[in-house]
Amino acid sequence: MQAVNLYIVVDKIKEAPTKIGGLEFTDDLTDNRYNKGRALSVGNLVQGVKKDDIIYYDKHAGNPIHKDGMNYHIITVKDVVLVE
Repeated sequence: MQAVNLYIVVDKIKEAPTKIGGLEFTDDLTDNRYNKGRALSVGNLVQGVKKDDIIYYDKHAGNPIHKDGMNYHIITVKDVVLVE
């Protein structure tokens, strides 16, 4: 699967739940606006992001895609806020 133009195929990285005072907080309960993921495929017009980079992107951006039994997320480069 190869992204084209300004698109990026992302594999979302699940964060481990945080425990505070015996309560378990998941991604759904924390006030984090961004998701963390690994760029699996980067379009030919994308600058600043390479394949296998760990990125943070807007939680409400893009669309999910299901291929070969796996779930991926398709976003545009403008949705990326941080590259590790």
